Amino acid sequence: MSDTGERAALDAATLQPLLTAGRGPQIIDVRTPGEFETAHIPGSVNVPLDVLREHRDELVQHLDEQAVLVCRSGQRAATARQALTTAGLPNARILQGGLAEWQSAGAPVRTGRTRWDLERQVRLVAGSIVLVAALTSAAFEPAKWIAAFVGAGLTVAALTNTCTMGMLLAKLPYNRGPRTDLDAIVAALADSRVGPSSRPVRGWARSRRAPSVMYGGRGLWHTSRTCRRHQHVGQRHSECL
Repeated sequence: MSDTGERAALDAATLQPLLTAGRGPQIIDVRTPGEFETAHIPGSVNVPLDVLREHRDELVQHLDEQAVLVCRSGQRAATARQALTTAGLPNARILQGGLAEWQSAGAPVRTGRTRWDLERQVRLVAGSIVLVAALTSAAFEPAKWIAAFVGAGLTVAALTNTCTMGMLLAKLPYNRGPRTDLDAIVAALADSRVGPSSRPVRGWARSRRAPSVMYGGRGLWHTSRTCRRHQHVGQRHSECL
Protein backbone atom coordinates (compact mmCIF):
# COMPACT_ATOMS: atom_id res chain seq x y z
CA MET A 1 0.00 0.00 0.00
CA SER A 2 1.30 3.51 -0.83
CA ASP A 3 2.09 6.10 1.80
CA THR A 4 -0.99 8.05 0.73
CA GLY A 5 -3.10 4.92 1.09
CA GLU A 6 -1.73 4.30 4.57
CA ARG A 7 -2.59 7.83 5.68
CA ALA A 8 -6.10 7.48 4.22
CA ALA A 9 -6.89 4.29 6.16
CA LEU A 10 -7.39 3.65 9.85
CA ASP A 11 -7.80 0.15 11.27
CA ALA A 12 -10.08 -0.96 14.09
CA ALA A 13 -7.18 -1.58 16.48
CA THR A 14 -6.13 2.07 16.15
CA LEU A 15 -9.58 3.65 16.19
CA GLN A 16 -11.11 1.78 19.14
CA PRO A 17 -8.72 3.08 21.85
CA LEU A 18 -9.25 6.64 20.60
CA LEU A 19 -13.01 6.29 20.96
CA THR A 20 -12.72 4.61 24.35
CA ALA A 21 -10.56 7.47 25.60
CA GLY A 22 -13.02 10.05 24.28
CA ARG A 23 -10.50 11.43 21.78
CA GLY A 24 -11.90 9.75 18.69
CA PRO A 25 -12.40 11.47 15.35
CA GLN A 26 -15.78 12.24 13.82
CA ILE A 27 -17.16 8.97 12.38
CA ILE A 28 -19.33 9.15 9.27
CA ASP A 29 -21.29 6.02 8.31
CA VAL A 30 -22.18 6.19 4.60
CA ARG A 31 -24.39 3.09 4.49
CA THR A 32 -28.15 3.21 4.05
CA PRO A 33 -30.28 4.22 7.05
CA GLY A 34 -31.60 0.64 7.17
CA GLU A 35 -28.09 -0.82 7.44
CA PHE A 36 -27.15 1.82 9.99
CA GLU A 37 -30.14 0.93 12.15
CA THR A 38 -29.12 -2.75 12.08
CA ALA A 39 -25.64 -2.08 13.49
CA HIS A 40 -23.34 0.90 13.78
CA ILE A 41 -20.39 2.21 15.74
CA PRO A 42 -21.61 4.11 18.82
CA GLY A 43 -21.30 7.85 18.25
CA SER A 44 -21.21 7.59 14.45
CA VAL A 45 -23.34 9.81 12.20
CA ASN A 46 -25.34 8.32 9.34
CA VAL A 47 -24.77 10.25 6.10
CA PRO A 48 -25.97 7.93 3.30
CA LEU A 49 -23.65 7.86 0.30
CA ASP A 50 -26.25 9.22 -2.13
CA VAL A 51 -26.94 12.18 0.17
CA LEU A 52 -23.23 12.81 0.67
CA ARG A 53 -22.52 12.87 -3.05
CA GLU A 54 -25.47 15.13 -3.82
CA HIS A 55 -24.77 17.63 -1.03
CA ARG A 56 -21.02 17.21 -0.55
CA ASP A 57 -20.22 20.92 -0.99
CA GLU A 58 -22.49 21.81 1.91
CA LEU A 59 -21.73 18.79 4.10
CA VAL A 60 -17.96 19.27 3.85
CA GLN A 61 -18.35 22.47 5.90
CA HIS A 62 -19.59 20.36 8.83
CA LEU A 63 -17.00 17.58 8.68
CA ASP A 64 -13.77 17.37 10.61
CA GLU A 65 -10.58 17.50 8.58
CA GLN A 66 -9.73 13.87 9.41
CA ALA A 67 -13.19 12.38 9.75
CA VAL A 68 -13.35 8.59 9.44
CA LEU A 69 -15.67 7.15 6.79
CA VAL A 70 -17.35 3.80 7.44
CA CYS A 71 -19.36 1.35 5.33
CA ARG A 72 -19.76 -2.42 5.35
CA SER A 73 -16.46 -3.36 3.71
CA GLY A 74 -14.76 -0.10 2.71
CA GLN A 75 -15.90 0.21 -0.91
CA ARG A 76 -18.61 2.83 -0.39
CA ALA A 77 -16.39 4.66 2.07
CA ALA A 78 -13.73 4.92 -0.65
CA THR A 79 -16.33 6.37 -3.04
CA ALA A 80 -17.39 8.85 -0.35
CA ARG A 81 -13.77 9.86 0.23
CA GLN A 82 -13.33 10.59 -3.48
CA ALA A 83 -16.42 12.80 -3.42
CA LEU A 84 -15.20 14.69 -0.35
CA THR A 85 -11.75 15.14 -1.87
CA THR A 86 -13.27 16.89 -4.89
CA ALA A 87 -15.28 19.07 -2.48
CA GLY A 88 -12.14 20.21 -0.67
CA LEU A 89 -11.71 17.67 2.14
CA PRO A 90 -8.71 15.55 1.06
CA ASN A 91 -7.70 14.18 4.45
CA ALA A 92 -10.77 12.16 5.37
CA ARG A 93 -9.85 8.60 6.31
CA ILE A 94 -11.50 5.22 5.75
CA LEU A 95 -12.06 2.55 8.38
CA GLN A 96 -10.03 -0.30 6.94
CA GLY A 97 -12.23 -3.31 6.29
CA GLY A 98 -15.33 -1.35 7.27
CA LEU A 99 -17.84 -2.39 9.89
CA ALA A 100 -17.18 -6.05 9.09
CA GLU A 101 -13.59 -5.79 10.35
CA TRP A 102 -14.70 -3.63 13.28
CA GLN A 103 -17.07 -6.36 14.42
CA SER A 104 -14.49 -9.09 13.79
CA ALA A 105 -12.14 -7.23 16.12
CA GLY A 106 -14.76 -7.43 18.87
CA ALA A 107 -15.22 -3.66 18.94
CA PRO A 108 -18.54 -2.34 20.29
CA VAL A 109 -21.55 -1.79 18.03
CA ARG A 110 -25.06 -0.57 18.67
CA THR A 111 -27.67 -2.87 17.17
CA GLY A 112 -31.31 -2.54 16.15
CA ARG A 113 -33.67 -4.09 13.65
CA THR A 114 -31.89 -6.68 11.50
CA ARG A 115 -31.61 -6.00 7.77
CA TRP A 116 -29.40 -7.48 5.06
CA ASP A 117 -26.46 -5.25 4.17
CA LEU A 118 -26.48 -3.75 0.68
CA GLU A 119 -23.66 -5.90 -0.71
CA ARG A 120 -25.58 -9.04 0.25
CA GLN A 121 -28.72 -7.71 -1.42
CA VAL A 122 -26.76 -7.05 -4.63
CA ARG A 123 -25.45 -10.61 -4.66
CA LEU A 124 -28.96 -11.98 -4.14
CA VAL A 125 -30.57 -9.89 -6.89
CA ALA A 126 -27.75 -10.37 -9.40
CA GLY A 127 -27.55 -14.10 -8.74
CA SER A 128 -31.31 -14.52 -8.99
CA ILE A 129 -31.47 -12.67 -12.32
CA VAL A 130 -28.64 -14.77 -13.77
CA LEU A 131 -30.23 -18.01 -12.53
CA VAL A 132 -33.68 -17.18 -13.93
CA ALA A 133 -32.17 -16.04 -17.24
CA ALA A 134 -30.13 -19.24 -17.55
CA LEU A 135 -33.15 -21.44 -16.86
CA THR A 136 -35.38 -19.43 -19.18
CA SER A 137 -32.82 -19.59 -22.00
CA ALA A 138 -33.45 -23.35 -22.25
CA ALA A 139 -36.87 -22.52 -23.70
CA PHE A 140 -36.18 -19.01 -24.94
CA GLU A 141 -32.56 -18.70 -26.02
CA PRO A 142 -32.35 -14.87 -26.19
CA ALA A 143 -32.85 -14.80 -22.40
CA LYS A 144 -29.17 -15.69 -22.06
CA TRP A 145 -28.32 -12.10 -22.95
CA ILE A 146 -29.96 -10.93 -19.75
CA ALA A 147 -27.41 -12.95 -17.78
CA ALA A 148 -24.65 -11.52 -19.97
CA PHE A 149 -25.91 -7.99 -19.28
CA VAL A 150 -25.84 -8.56 -15.52
CA GLY A 151 -22.34 -10.04 -15.76
CA ALA A 152 -21.17 -7.02 -17.75
CA GLY A 153 -22.68 -4.71 -15.15
CA LEU A 154 -20.83 -6.45 -12.32
CA THR A 155 -17.59 -6.24 -14.31
CA VAL A 156 -18.04 -2.50 -14.81
CA ALA A 157 -18.88 -2.12 -11.12
CA ALA A 158 -15.58 -3.78 -10.19
CA LEU A 159 -13.54 -1.71 -12.67
CA THR A 160 -15.09 1.63 -11.70
CA ASN A 161 -15.60 0.85 -8.00
CA THR A 162 -19.27 1.80 -8.35
CA CYS A 163 -22.44 -0.26 -8.37
CA THR A 164 -25.55 0.94 -10.18
CA MET A 165 -27.59 -1.95 -8.82
CA GLY A 166 -26.52 -1.10 -5.29
CA MET A 167 -27.49 2.55 -5.76
CA LEU A 168 -30.93 1.51 -7.01
CA LEU A 169 -31.46 -0.94 -4.15
CA ALA A 170 -30.43 1.74 -1.65
CA LYS A 171 -33.51 3.74 -2.64
CA LEU A 172 -35.95 0.97 -1.70
CA PRO A 173 -38.10 1.60 1.41
CA TYR A 174 -36.47 -1.49 2.98
CA ASN A 175 -33.12 0.30 2.96
CA ARG A 176 -34.25 3.84 3.58
CA GLY A 177 -35.40 3.36 7.17
CA PRO A 178 -36.27 6.57 8.98
CA ARG A 179 -36.20 9.70 6.83
CA THR A 180 -32.80 11.38 6.63
CA ASP A 181 -33.26 14.96 5.43
CA LEU A 182 -30.31 17.28 4.98
CA ASP A 183 -31.15 19.58 7.90
CA ALA A 184 -31.27 16.68 10.33
CA ILE A 185 -27.97 15.32 9.02
CA VAL A 186 -26.30 18.72 9.39
CA ALA A 187 -27.62 18.90 12.96
CA ALA A 188 -26.20 15.44 13.68
CA LEU A 189 -22.83 16.46 12.27
CA ALA A 190 -22.82 19.59 14.42
CA ASP A 191 -23.50 17.52 17.54
CA SER A 192 -20.77 15.04 16.62
CA ARG A 193 -18.21 17.84 16.60
CA VAL A 194 -18.91 18.74 20.22
CA GLY A 195 -15.85 18.08 22.37
CA PRO A 196 -15.69 14.70 24.15
CA SER A 197 -15.90 16.34 27.56
CA SER A 198 -19.34 17.78 26.76
CA ARG A 199 -20.83 14.62 25.24
CA PRO A 200 -23.04 12.75 27.70
CA VAL A 201 -22.12 9.09 27.90
CA ARG A 202 -25.48 7.89 29.10
CA GLY A 203 -29.03 9.12 28.70
CA TRP A 204 -30.36 11.74 26.35
CA ALA A 205 -30.67 15.51 26.20
CA ARG A 206 -33.82 17.30 25.08
CA SER A 207 -33.30 20.04 22.50
CA ARG A 208 -35.17 23.32 22.28
CA ARG A 209 -34.95 23.20 18.49
CA ALA A 210 -35.97 19.59 17.95
CA PRO A 211 -38.32 18.33 20.68
CA SER A 212 -38.63 14.61 21.11
CA VAL A 213 -41.73 12.76 19.96
CA MET A 214 -43.11 9.65 21.60
CA TYR A 215 -43.92 6.97 19.04
CA GLY A 216 -46.28 4.07 19.65
CA GLY A 217 -46.23 4.44 23.42
CA ARG A 218 -42.68 3.13 23.80
CA GLY A 219 -39.37 4.16 22.44
CA LEU A 220 -38.35 7.56 21.17
CA TRP A 221 -38.36 8.95 17.65
CA HIS A 222 -35.72 11.61 17.67
CA THR A 223 -33.04 13.49 15.79
CA SER A 224 -29.45 13.77 16.93
CA ARG A 225 -30.33 17.17 18.43
CA THR A 226 -32.52 15.29 20.89
CA CYS A 227 -30.23 12.35 21.61
CA ARG A 228 -26.52 12.99 21.59
CA ARG A 229 -25.80 9.48 22.76
CA HIS A 230 -26.53 7.90 19.38
CA GLN A 231 -25.64 10.73 17.00
CA HIS A 232 -28.03 9.60 14.33
CA VAL A 233 -31.16 10.77 12.62
CA GLY A 234 -34.75 9.72 13.24
CA GLN A 235 -34.17 6.37 14.92
CA ARG A 236 -36.49 4.74 17.44
CA HIS A 237 -34.76 3.45 20.56
CA SER A 238 -36.49 2.44 23.77
CA GLU A 239 -33.20 2.68 25.66
CA CYS A 240 -33.22 6.45 25.26
CA LEU A 241 -36.09 6.77 27.74
